Amino acid sequence: MAPAKVSKQAANDWLWTYQEEPHRTRRHQIIKAHPEVTKLCGPEPLTKYVVLFVVSIQIFCAYILQSTPAFSCRFFLTAYIVGATANQNLFLAIHEISHSLAFRSAFANRMIAVFANLPIGLPYSAAFRPYHLTHHKALGVDGLDTDLPTKFEAIFLDSLLGKAFFCTFQILFYALRPMMVYQIPFTKLHLFNVTAQLIFDAILVKSCSWNALVYLLMSSFLAGSLHPCAGHFIAEHYVFERPKPSPKNAIFDDSTPVETYSYYGPLNFFTYNVGLHNEHHDFPAIPWTRLWKLREIAKEFYEPLPRHTSWSYVIWQFIWDGDISLWSRVKREQQVGSGRKITAGWKEELEDVNGAVKRED
Repeated sequence: MAPAKVSKQAANDWLWTYQEEPHRTRRHQIIKAHPEVTKLCGPEPLTKYVVLFVVSIQIFCAYILQSTPAFSCRFFLTAYIVGATANQNLFLAIHEISHSLAFRSAFANRMIAVFANLPIGLPYSAAFRPYHLTHHKALGVDGLDTDLPTKFEAIFLDSLLGKAFFCTFQILFYALRPMMVYQIPFTKLHLFNVTAQLIFDAILVKSCSWNALVYLLMSSFLAGSLHPCAGHFIAEHYVFERPKPSPKNAIFDDSTPVETYSYYGPLNFFTYNVGLHNEHHDFPAIPWTRLWKLREIAKEFYEPLPRHTSWSYVIWQFIWDGDISLWSRVKREQQVGSGRKITAGWKEELEDVNGAVKRED
């Protein structure tokens, strides 16, 4: 792999790179070294049962809190401890399903995503999928990857208080930012998602109370606020380590900033193993239950990479470390007409990977 050309980060600027995102390169290297990893691809039947279980927990909690004052300790602690963890789990169920990894049927995947969306309180599963697939295919690409902060955010939140505000309200930034970057067409699936959510919310309010709906909405807000599980939003792609010169004959080029970090701690249990984020970006067609197997097979590729040991500490470090800010992201320019397409599911992703490897051979 040729040395990366990375511009020095100036004040109030991103870490610009002119190299392709690292995951496609590493994916091809891993498949050549361990071709058996392709057998890990495909839907995970367990996902639908986990979704059903967590949705049931949230409906039950909303029911038992229907008469509890929204500003009481019992209400808040339930929303923070149970509700936020459960809704973060549902956020990441929708993330998993966006890669068509719950069922083989595209229709079934779309429907279970809408179902998983119900306890979140606001419709977003239909819109999330195209934006997220673009994030994978155009990681760090300015104007396409909506996971990147906007320049407006980076400028106005470039302070300790600004970063604390961002961490507290980051779920709102992730919800609203995509529409500010570019808009996707409103389809029948979007309409169904909105309709199903409004009907569910109306039934919940009528059969229980407004407090029940407030519980779900508060759970969603807290899931993307100062909550341990919310640390993954920052941990995944913010640059926490500066590039350093690579030794000769190194497998990896350390002269480019590391733009994806993994986390191997216990919170993966609640979050569909999203902490294994290098592994996920390398192989989006491998479901959450098999990412640990991927890491075990290709450990020589993953063990040298920097990682986070605590999502809670990630939030703390992001707020208090003056060297880390919303500017701490790797960006690359758009390449118009590059021929890369946004694939729809695990079959297409696997075919794309195999085809690219054969062409290189």
